[in-house]
Amino acid sequence: MQNKIVITGGPGTGKSTVIEELNNRNFLCMSEISREVILNARADGIEQLFLKKPLLFSELLLEGRINQYIEAEKKNTDVVFFDRGIPDVHAYMNYISIDYPKTYVNKSNLYRYNYIFLMPPWEEIYISDNERYENFEQALAIHNHLERTYKNLNYPIIEVPTGTVEERADFILKCIK
Repeated sequence: MQNKIVITGGPGTGKSTVIEELNNRNFLCMSEISREVILNARADGIEQLFLKKPLLFSELLLEGRINQYIEAEKKNTDVVFFDRGIPDVHAYMNYISIDYPKTYVNKSNLYRYNYIFLMPPWEEIYISDNERYENFEQALAIHNHLERTYKNLNYPIIEVPTGTVEERADFILKCIK
């Protein structure tokens, strides 16, 4: 059976950097797709799709994350890491207080993961950029919505301690052995 492992957390917590480290250690890693969705929208002339059309943005993310999950199942590997999971989509919708179809939660229950690693807010490494427009206080609020969403789906959450990228990757690998 394949272990499907989500690394999640608010923006700027080091998720993608740890995913990159795990990828460098030859683990199958599914990258975060929201930047891809954002850049595609910009190419179509929409600067902040999440802010302008949050439901459309979320639909595209949900579809993309489900496709990643299905793609991962086809791979001949025991372990796959995901930079964010399907439940992140409705956690963000909760964060911005927008109603969404019940299918979001249904899909989160249909496509289950084995481990959820939550990266805590870490102000020392937090940086905004062209695709990450949230400030640190907003990142804290998003973190709380993510934690609540995964708990509501009955996932045990493992919080990843701060430290070097190598230490954080080592911590995750020790937990899944």
